Amino acid sequence: MIFRNITTARAVLIVWTAFAAPIAQAQNPAAEKSLDGKNKTLIVFFDGLRPDYITEEQMPNLYAFKQKASYGKNHHSVFPTVTRVNSSSYATGSYPGTHGLLGNAVYFPKVNPNKAIGTTYPDLMRAQDSENGRLLTAVSLGEVLEAAGGKMMVFSSGTTGQAFLQNHKVGKGAIINQELILPESFKAQVMAGIGPMPKGTGDVFIKHKWIADALLQYGLKNDGPLVSAIWFSDPDGAAHRYGIGSDQAVAAIKYVDAQFGRILDSLSSRGLKEKFNLLISTDHGFVTHTGKQDITDLLIAEGLKKDKESDDVVIAEGAIYVKNHDKNQIEKIVALMHKTDWIGAVFTKPKKKGDMAGSVKGTLSFDAIHYNHPTRSGDILVAPNWNDDKNDKGFAGTDFSGGVAGHGGSSPYEINIAFFADGPDFKNAFTSELPTSNIDIAPTVLALYGLKAPSQMDGRALSEFLQNQKAADNNAKKQVITAEAKYDWGTYKLQLEMSVLGNYKYFDFTKTERNKSN
Repeated sequence: MIFRNITTARAVLIVWTAFAAPIAQAQNPAAEKSLDGKNKTLIVFFDGLRPDYITEEQMPNLYAFKQKASYGKNHHSVFPTVTRVNSSSYATGSYPGTHGLLGNAVYFPKVNPNKAIGTTYPDLMRAQDSENGRLLTAVSLGEVLEAAGGKMMVFSSGTTGQAFLQNHKVGKGAIINQELILPESFKAQVMAGIGPMPKGTGDVFIKHKWIADALLQYGLKNDGPLVSAIWFSDPDGAAHRYGIGSDQAVAAIKYVDAQFGRILDSLSSRGLKEKFNLLISTDHGFVTHTGKQDITDLLIAEGLKKDKESDDVVIAEGAIYVKNHDKNQIEKIVALMHKTDWIGAVFTKPKKKGDMAGSVKGTLSFDAIHYNHPTRSGDILVAPNWNDDKNDKGFAGTDFSGGVAGHGGSSPYEINIAFFADGPDFKNAFTSELPTSNIDIAPTVLALYGLKAPSQMDGRALSEFLQNQKAADNNAKKQVITAEAKYDWGTYKLQLEMSVLGNYKYFDFTKTERNKSN
């Protein structure tokens, strides 16, 4: 980590101390609570699951589960609405401004000063080494559980990075993924127990069955881990490639739902149904893509970046890092973003902590979207513009990113997702109108075990879902903040809506408007 001045160094030291304190406290035996006799927890993620996918025809098992479960009607993905951000956010109960993993592509200048790197497991190890072992600057659910005498196992059919970020310390737990098994000493046991993922079967989705087999073998049993988490990487993969509602995406939805059905059947047949709490979510929704533009190409064409290899401006997805934080260059780039029709919301750093307005006119701040990491966030963050247009299958939500379909933006189609909870400690057939988020999952799991959440966790325990409890605050409200900038070509207007519940602010969506005078 390069300290530009002593103030930054002191701030990092304070942050480091704040993050270390909760774990030190949890490791104090006097602070531990007995976990003996507690119900176990299973967390299930369906990657890229839009709420309107959950129909009786497409997902009979999840649809039936929904009828009797607690349902979070106003659940939120974490922005940017990409997988690695949300896997880190649910695992740490915190926003990217706290945990420091800011995208599927990330900029760690000690690894590469000229461009962003990916977030596969090897990439993350390089980033971790460059940050003196601090890949995430937040305490994870797995760490807190282990300090209290429990453990967490992760089962994932997705990328190695997504799997790893769910429990990046691993500890006495484990990660099982078709390309990554941790700890290394556990690999031989997995290969002997369920074998390697089958190949050449003609089943394009067999990785989901293989990972479900692993969960049934190592997770769902009386002497298994206190918390298990399984992440199915579809329907995300199929929808990216073939589009929302395509035959391939529908087939993927049905396949992962069938694996979920196997999990439910196994819990019942093993007599474990009344001993497991299930929490179901996804990392993000999905929109159809119609664009072909690229931020790097745009900046080069406008003379605001030298070339694709230059370090004067580095782009990591929608994050823009300007060398030496050059204020004049930042303002020029923002002005270009404001004028460009396929760009939607534009965010910059706040002038002072807590400001909703960004430091550049016409922008909102990183604090408004929980993105303002003290050392890792860039100078500008942009999201693609979006609208309500439907695709050829009748699914609403379109933005101007490249590719067939995807996510990462600030539309309600990507942010508004589904959340379900069922089991002995949750209410039956309960629907909550209160705002919730993926950052609330870890604090809720800790609450099930009577464990205090670390002080820097941004999320809240969802007490309204728990048996014999009610929400501490039922007075949720909507808040709208705006920004505007005028130019010789016209006016750019940005609006952000958030749901507010006491001290908790949930980012709903943004909307942009351009009024061009000529």
